[in-house]
Amino acid sequence: MRKTFVLDTNVLLHNADALLVFGDNEVVLPIDVIEELDVFKKDSDEKGRNARASIRMLDELRGRGNLGEGVALDNGGILRILMHEDIEECALNLSLNERDNRILMAAYGLQLKGKQVIFVSKDINARVKADALGLKAVDFEKQKVDIERLYTGWKEILVSGSDIDTFFNKKFLEYKLKNDIYPNQFILLKDNSDEKHTAIARFSLKQNGFISLRPDINEVWGVKPRNKEQVMAFDLLMDDNIKLVTLVGPAGTGKTLLALAAGLKKTVDEHAYKRLLVSRPVIPMGRDIGYLPGTKEEKLINWMHPIYDNLEYILTVRKRKETIEDLIDTDLLQLEALTYMRGRSIPNQFIIIDEAQNLTPHEIKTVVSRAGSHTKMVLTGDPYQIDNPYLDSSSNGLSYAVEKLKGQEMFGNVLLTKNERSSLASLAAELL
Repeated sequence: MRKTFVLDTNVLLHNADALLVFGDNEVVLPIDVIEELDVFKKDSDEKGRNARASIRMLDELRGRGNLGEGVALDNGGILRILMHEDIEECALNLSLNERDNRILMAAYGLQLKGKQVIFVSKDINARVKADALGLKAVDFEKQKVDIERLYTGWKEILVSGSDIDTFFNKKFLEYKLKNDIYPNQFILLKDNSDEKHTAIARFSLKQNGFISLRPDINEVWGVKPRNKEQVMAFDLLMDDNIKLVTLVGPAGTGKTLLALAAGLKKTVDEHAYKRLLVSRPVIPMGRDIGYLPGTKEEKLINWMHPIYDNLEYILTVRKRKETIEDLIDTDLLQLEALTYMRGRSIPNQFIIIDEAQNLTPHEIKTVVSRAGSHTKMVLTGDPYQIDNPYLDSSSNGLSYAVEKLKGQEMFGNVLLTKNERSSLASLAAELL
């Protein structure tokens, strides 16, 4: 039996291609969804762009026939726009003054007519109400990953003690079973007869084996790694051949601090990049910063305080005479609203996108595709600390990027787990 998928507006605002991913089933858009798209189309953020893309797609499909009666899709499915005619008779006790309730009633009315209805929404509350009505309700799961199995970027392997000795002596250990490991994945080599006899290596697909970590990561711009995960992160951050690095982990694990220290080292000292560009999303991405008081620079300070705090700490431990303002004035450091990165091509820069878990998969694609020639990009974030109401730990762009890009030679990831901010922060993270 052909299924009927009734889409909530937020699904199309999340991904305009959602109309085309339900196979040879029926996709239904209640007329209220069209009216809501009309409201959002005026916005300049990602929702507005997706609203306009959805409307353009519907206009193209209109050429195939009457959308009210249903038009054929290329995947064998049918798309139909549902009017209000059947809502009143099945309204129950819900107020039809609210669009969300009218969308639910449209789905409920189709189910009363004997259709196998599945209500699709990114809104948890809407799914709860649908379930209370007896409707099967699901999240839009295209571009979702299994967060419990998220690629960590490193693993343990048991080897002989002689293998570890060989690795220390030659700085290399051949590894033949390449199908169970990814390029740039870190390996904690453990002696199968002595668990204290260990070594940290990184897998190189080009060299077909385990290579030693860089010698210049014991201290980077005054910042010393405090655990093996931070050592791994610095090894990726300082390698110019790795063009995209993702650092995933909860607050206090040092993600942003490590990225900033590496970026300053590469930019100020080594001159490997023209500029360190740092940005973080205002939720949702693309929302203008005009609602904040002051000039553009003053507005940026208001929501870039975590970046400033980390930069001030680095300059303090480094005992540098220059200030953050000096770095900005000499054009070695730029703090930019993510809004203004769209449409740009950014060559020869070390780019850090902080709080990347608040971006959708499409927004991550948009940001990463801004990288020009000889640009390195670092995405940091905590998939469990999301401010975007329509994203979760499995559907956010950071988690999606980690899973999709593993296996690429120019990509590396580290999952950081140990809180190094302070003993109080560690206690709070563990118990509160």
